[in-house]
Amino acid sequence: MEWDVPDTGRNRAVFGVRGDDQAAFPKIRVVTVSECGSHAPVLAVMGPAAGGKGSGEQSLARKLYPRLEEDWLVIADRNFYNWKDWCTAAGTGAALLWRMKENARLPVLEMLPDGSYRSVLIASRITGRKRDALIAAARRGGALEEDQARYVRVIEYDVPDREGDGKDELLALVTTITDFRAATAQALAGACHERWEHETGNAQLKTCLRGPGRVLRSGSPDLIEQEIWGYLLTHYALSALICAAATSAGIDPDRVKFKRTLRVIRRAVGPAFPP
Repeated sequence: MEWDVPDTGRNRAVFGVRGDDQAAFPKIRVVTVSECGSHAPVLAVMGPAAGGKGSGEQSLARKLYPRLEEDWLVIADRNFYNWKDWCTAAGTGAALLWRMKENARLPVLEMLPDGSYRSVLIASRITGRKRDALIAAARRGGALEEDQARYVRVIEYDVPDREGDGKDELLALVTTITDFRAATAQALAGACHERWEHETGNAQLKTCLRGPGRVLRSGSPDLIEQEIWGYLLTHYALSALICAAATSAGIDPDRVKFKRTLRVIRRAVGPAFPP
């Protein structure tokens, strides 16, 4: 997500502006890892939203991968895959479930009872005969050098209600969970669609908590980041409270309205105090 920041010299120098320098405000980009069930942000990184190497979503997300935890299932959209990032994220021990682009090369090694199939990801630098040799070795079940290739499982499916909108292509998910008995193709496909809960969490942050169209207050980059951390921590606290209340009531956290929770807390805390 992106946030407008005050148009001061220091903010413009660090965050920049898009286009011809006529943008009303510089912008900061925030990339988070969030829990699907609670919407709580658990990891975050910030950087300039305008141009320049290292300012894109993929570059910022790259700083988060080493911090993933072993008991997580990390879901990502198709724009985030590349070989090095996959290896870094998988190296933490976290389970991965990432959507792949339509032109991904995913050889079928073995069809599995749940409709998924075993495959292999190969380093992008390896092409031609060496790539063919690695695929042949994988079909024989041989050991693979992890810096060259890694076994994965692929779930392919389509969504009927997407037909006719120009987006009825086959969806391909790749996961490190190679045993279909640990998580079936149907379960993983369903989990992948829960990734959109991340957008709900972003909306709660930017629209409900901050306020629609509101520009951040701080005139310096360091204080801008501090201000955003304040929003992220507040959102985490509210999400934790919602989860605690939902668990106590035996309902899904999605049944507890974020706006209503925010109003209740604001009334309980009283009027805001100046920084």
